[in-house]
Amino acid sequence: MIATTSAVPRVGAAALLALLLAACGDKEADAKKAAATAKPSLTVTTTTATQSMLPVTLSANGNLAAWQEASIGAEANGLRIAEVLVNVGDRVRSGQVLARFASDTLRAEAAQAQASVAEAEATAADAANNAARARTLQQTGAMSASQINQYLTAEKTAQARVEAAKAVLQTQRVRLDQSAVHAPDDGVISARMATVGAVVGAGTELFRLIRKGRLEWRAEVTSTELGRITVGTHALVTAASGARLEGRVRTIAPTVDPQNRIALVYVDVTSLPGPASGSARAGMFARGEFELGAVPTLTVPQAAVVVREGFSYVYRVNPDNRVTQVKVQVGRIAGDRLQIVSGLAADTRIVASGGGFLNDGDLVRIAAGPAAAPVAAPAPAAAPASAKR
Repeated sequence: MIATTSAVPRVGAAALLALLLAACGDKEADAKKAAATAKPSLTVTTTTATQSMLPVTLSANGNLAAWQEASIGAEANGLRIAEVLVNVGDRVRSGQVLARFASDTLRAEAAQAQASVAEAEATAADAANNAARARTLQQTGAMSASQINQYLTAEKTAQARVEAAKAVLQTQRVRLDQSAVHAPDDGVISARMATVGAVVGAGTELFRLIRKGRLEWRAEVTSTELGRITVGTHALVTAASGARLEGRVRTIAPTVDPQNRIALVYVDVTSLPGPASGSARAGMFARGEFELGAVPTLTVPQAAVVVREGFSYVYRVNPDNRVTQVKVQVGRIAGDRLQIVSGLAADTRIVASGGGFLNDGDLVRIAAGPAAAPVAAPAPAAAPASAKR
């Protein structure tokens, strides 16, 4: 048997190591070349999560109502309404005439009472003269004591009849004044029951008046939240008509409804300037918020938060301009800012907008210039870049 050997070159350890290093170098170079030639997925602006004072508010529902509603009725009895001078919605001043009754009968009765006063005064004057003469004869004995007493008594009786006649005259004058219905205060007429030609009795309601034209918001607050509100707390209210009002808590109801555990909070409100200014009406539903102060909290622009599969995320921008998806827990909205409860540190640089087009690890281009402000709008180049993807 003849043995044969093949000529296989033997490679030394040093040569093998050199070959391995050369291969690794080529791969690293290729990786660097790929990284250098990678294209950004999107041009974005960045912002930072900042600490800011977030207002603490308490929302409530309720109704608008008149601050005080005065009932204006007839004081005279059995008179016919001759004239109605105001209608619902009219603004009136204190003392303004709202309606007039037919006063012919009252004027005749007042004239009769005036004549009765004149008659009583004449009788009293005659009685006074007789009494004066009786007093002069009292010392002479020409007249008996009983006769003198009669004249003196007649004088006092006549004087009393004068006073009684004057009282009747005053009563007739008061009734004559009551033939005109006056506004008891400044305000707005909210209801009118007076009708020309109707004969009404004393106490019949003719008008309703919202005193001073003032409205109040009667907010319904649960018993658990009632302790957070105090007299003087500021509130912003939006009526069903869109009118915006502001006011302060005037008083808090001393009792809570045992059925629904709701208490009423009375807020004096005034209209704010706006398109629907002045459209708020008593009886209208209104929603409002009580301002309870402010607390420091971490916030980001609303556009920076992306909601996916029911969770909220932001994209943190790393030093290599690649983004990392960070899960956060959000809280309340304050203007264009969103509260971050947890998951993000302060001063972290994040994508301000356009996060919905990004994925974890994407390379982005940072927009330069004023557009990189913390609350910037999406960059114009964002749409074409997303279209390429």
